[in-house]
Amino acid sequence: MNIGTKLNNARKESGLTQEQVAESLGVSRQSISNWENERTYPDIISVVKLSDLYSVSLDYLLKNKEETKMTTYLNYLEESTNVVKSKQKLSKIILGATYLLIWVFSIIVFWFFTDGSDAMGYGLMHLWIIQPVSIFVISLIIGINNYFGGYKWVFTAIAGVFYMLSDYGTFKLANTVTFGNINSPDWGMIVGGAIIAAIGLGIGLVINHIKSRKNR
Repeated sequence: MNIGTKLNNARKESGLTQEQVAESLGVSRQSISNWENERTYPDIISVVKLSDLYSVSLDYLLKNKEETKMTTYLNYLEESTNVVKSKQKLSKIILGATYLLIWVFSIIVFWFFTDGSDAMGYGLMHLWIIQPVSIFVISLIIGINNYFGGYKWVFTAIAGVFYMLSDYGTFKLANTVTFGNINSPDWGMIVGGAIIAAIGLGIGLVINHIKSRKNR
């Protein structure tokens, strides 16, 4: 028995229509029909939801005495999982690149596109608006998507270091260039950046948790 037939039988035994199942899963009725006729296949998350909805085990849906009948679907699951992983990896790379681009660009603007009082005003905006906001938004996105697993909290330290370097690469370095004074980094900036990142991560994880509960 293939997965389409199993889904069709389990739905009917549960006394549910395709419309009711579609509403429970947040998909179209046509999607349910396509799955049951094996014109397309459900992703693994949908299979888990269908298992709960029909009160049948995943073993029943995914395993078969005649394993060759399940090969196509299992290959589909493997391919779709790899696609999801690739998209997540790309999203993480884009996220990191975006933060670095904002960080580098804002410092370049300070050194090459401002002068005098403009530099002072922009420097303050750079330290107290641009950098904190970018740290918060990036960490929020990391939290919402639960990127990097338990390693996500490492970003708080990374954000803290970059926040400190933002200060050192603008005001501190400008003071050194202008007056020849050697300024030590403001290590307290690391704490400030880490706190901003931690707040963003925390809020993001709360949002992620709320979304997960709604999808159960």
